Amino acid sequence: MTTPSTNWQEVVAPDEAQRHRDQADLFVEMQRRKSAKFGTGRALHRKQRPALRATLEVPADLPAEARQGIFATEARYEVQVRLSNGGFDRAPDHVPDIRGFAFKVLGVDGRSVFGGPAASQDFVLINHEKFSSSTSREFSQVTTAGGAGLAGILRALLRSPRLFGNLKEVRAALNKPFSGFATEDFFSAAPISYGPYAVRVRLRAASAEVNPQAKDDWSADIYSRLAQAPLVHELQVQFFLDEARTPIEDAAAIWDSPYQTVARLVIGPQEPDEAFAAEVEAAKFDPWNAVAEHRPLGEVMRARKVAYRPSQLGRGAG
Repeated sequence: MTTPSTNWQEVVAPDEAQRHRDQADLFVEMQRRKSAKFGTGRALHRKQRPALRATLEVPADLPAEARQGIFATEARYEVQVRLSNGGFDRAPDHVPDIRGFAFKVLGVDGRSVFGGPAASQDFVLINHEKFSSSTSREFSQVTTAGGAGLAGILRALLRSPRLFGNLKEVRAALNKPFSGFATEDFFSAAPISYGPYAVRVRLRAASAEVNPQAKDDWSADIYSRLAQAPLVHELQVQFFLDEARTPIEDAAAIWDSPYQTVARLVIGPQEPDEAFAAEVEAAKFDPWNAVAEHRPLGEVMRARKVAYRPSQLGRGAG
């Protein structure tokens, strides 16, 4: 395996703080419109699919560079899982969309990224290895324009014709075939720290057996599989090597670095639980809910820090 490097660094633009606040305002307004139409909910990933109980199992025999943060020693953690459709509120499951696989690791030790005891270690993953744009600027403009419908997209294009290329990227991402939450890989698509290292994260698919009917009801597909056997996903990290192959600040780049398994996410047999689903729906899944050793990195992650908080307050999850 190529030796990971600790010589990574973040680059913060002078106008970044104000730009991130302005972008957060766009998401708040989009969330307000959606909540007025569909009921109180998130700005994105409003449609929760299964809410699941799981365990994260960290083995004892990881190599030295992989023994960092919550993976430093052999451990078994309780986990809450939230699966979701991305941007569309009432669309049936077969409609193309970005899919989310978020999970909250409970009972972690250590300090949070903001100081004080860490409440959890959250991983917020999507079914794409990269974002559609290098920075949050284009992502926020395209996403919030799409949230306003066709008229919003046309207004955004008139203001910034350069967004046309990003809209094509988003359309391609939305139209990517999706076989189900058990049979697809999910990615952080942006880096986090890993002790002295930097990594991106991947959750490997639990099964290669695709159910052709899964697209009609993603939840039914998951529960039918769990009735037969646990779903076991490998949690993997991809180490930073250098800026050319693994750029920290370019969220549209695919990293050229091998993945290494650091834990197993095991979802055991279970049936739908309405009370637990409501608890998960009300919870905050945020990459900044993290131990200090796994601090989110890069401009897109820094933008998420600013945008998530008002979104959480907007649905009463403060």
